[in-house]
Amino acid sequence: MTTKMILDCDTGIDDAMAIMYAALHPGIELVGVGAVWGNVDVPRATRNSLRVLELVGRDDVPVAQGAAGPLLGGHVEYAYHVHGGDGQGNAGDDAPVRPAAPTTAAQQIVELVRAHPGEVWLVPVGPLTNLAAALVLDPELPSLVAGVSVMGGAARCPGNVTPVAEANIFKDPEAAAAVFRAPWPIVMAGLDVTMGVVLTAEHRDRLARGGEAGRYLARIMQHYGEFYRDEVFGEWSCCMHDTLAVAAAAGALEVRLAPVVNVEVDTTRGPGRGQTVADLRGAYRGFPDQGGAHCTVLLDVDARIADEAVELIAAHGAAS
Repeated sequence: MTTKMILDCDTGIDDAMAIMYAALHPGIELVGVGAVWGNVDVPRATRNSLRVLELVGRDDVPVAQGAAGPLLGGHVEYAYHVHGGDGQGNAGDDAPVRPAAPTTAAQQIVELVRAHPGEVWLVPVGPLTNLAAALVLDPELPSLVAGVSVMGGAARCPGNVTPVAEANIFKDPEAAAAVFRAPWPIVMAGLDVTMGVVLTAEHRDRLARGGEAGRYLARIMQHYGEFYRDEVFGEWSCCMHDTLAVAAAAGALEVRLAPVVNVEVDTTRGPGRGQTVADLRGAYRGFPDQGGAHCTVLLDVDARIADEAVELIAAHGAAS
């Protein structure tokens, strides 16, 4: 059995890895990619997604351009300092790409889910604007998907843009609140796990010895690892954030602790804005059932997913 999947990306460096992983994994059928603002502006995210899919030989996967800013409008801020001016570590290329799909990312979600009711996992790894817009287009969507696996949030660890908020949620809290309120099963792959699964210089070098896709990923990772060296870890390494949400949706991630709890998103204008408030009070009793809870919060996973993802991508197109 394979997992049908729609990725929704603000394609920077970790998104590029997630796209490659989803496109190449034998247990995943990638049926569509949406582009959203976030790490970069949405035209750049669209172009980067198309280029990354080409590198892994998946020009069959449609890429639809989506939201250019938050659901309710307002301030737009990108992460070029993290992902480089091109969103690809200042090391991408100008290779021509095919046209994007002639629809919006939100409409593509609705159409693909309607075409495969009960089968599709939605995997948003940027701001949740496109998913929130899809809910407006089709309020029945939660009953038609297999699940939603979000890269975003922080349950019991610090945020990365404020003391309590993670970037994808903070950039559009109103959209995130709508997605977390909707009655579909959600997996939250937040900073609690993504900060603990690290790509090292050894992983980068393994990719560099691989095929074209691996070499491209190794090249764009250099800038990303330098940001983490200078701002986070003190040595060259980087997180693979988005790939964990993909692996979780596909059942390819070994999960050690993941309670099903109620989660709310703070949409106030105070210091808690963008926080994912997860009810973890049951931790001392083995997390008993919570009424109406539908969010599985990943708190501990096996870090070997880093080795597995690197091997999969490095092997593509490599000389035997």
